[in-house]
Amino acid sequence: MNLMNPLFEEAGITVFERGWLSSNNVLMASRRGAEAVLIDSGYCTHAAQTVALVRRALSGQRLERVVNTHLHSDHCGGNHALQLAFGCAIDVPIGEATKVDTWNEEALTYRATGQQCPRFRRTGSLALGDELVCGESRWRVLAAPGHDPESIVLYEPDRQFLISADALWANGFGVVFPEIAGEPGFDDVRRTLEMLGSLRVRWVIPGHGAPFDDHAAAVDRALVRLRTLVNDPSRHALHAAKVLIKFHLLEVQSCEVDELSRWLDHVPYLEVLRTAHFARTDKVTWRVGLLNELAASGALSVVGGVVRNN
Repeated sequence: MNLMNPLFEEAGITVFERGWLSSNNVLMASRRGAEAVLIDSGYCTHAAQTVALVRRALSGQRLERVVNTHLHSDHCGGNHALQLAFGCAIDVPIGEATKVDTWNEEALTYRATGQQCPRFRRTGSLALGDELVCGESRWRVLAAPGHDPESIVLYEPDRQFLISADALWANGFGVVFPEIAGEPGFDDVRRTLEMLGSLRVRWVIPGHGAPFDDHAAAVDRALVRLRTLVNDPSRHALHAAKVLIKFHLLEVQSCEVDELSRWLDHVPYLEVLRTAHFARTDKVTWRVGLLNELAASGALSVVGGVVRNN
């Protein structure tokens, strides 16, 4: 969905609210027609649609650059297709630069999550204190670790716009990936939320879901959710495991139970979560429990040995 807000339109911003598997895409086009920048590019299976959306919105203008807030597959999976279509530059958070240059799929988490991302060529990087200039707008680059250790957000202080990626949603934030990997992450989430809460913000453009204007209330909701997860880390672990399975089903739509089981065998994060938080439950029993809970919530169905996304 192409979401046009009069304030966004005045600033030359077009928000493409994407459905899962893809993150939202934010197109910033200068009125002078000199440059256009896209923030995040969605998942690779939606790449052709991403290219078409951007091409239509640009109306002949050139896409100069793609900027990734972080390198989870749903935020950068369209990079390769956009680079082929437009010859654009691609900037990534500076902490991810070497991983991209060497294409280290372990460090980029694609193997650990069982997800895919076509290789792309990085041409630049962004770090705390940098500015992204597009036309009349100057966006501050802010570090936002938590959901991902290298994640950035973009803040435009004059119009008070915040592109928050997965650091802040209308009702929470993205799965805390360091915690999945067995590393501390909740403190970073808290510090990032407190930093975001200190900003003067009129509109938030999140990584998923529609833009919203109740910034302070959203930060408060996110902090409440964070406290719940800190008090019961196994709750976060269970949610993260379900998210990984649901993401896969969104991609394949349906598969036989045995096929899903083979996929689960090749997703290291799932076993890390089980051994860290549910070690008393054997692997098969735990997986069956995950599928049963997802089925009970309506997220999937299992009929005749076939698992289907709902």
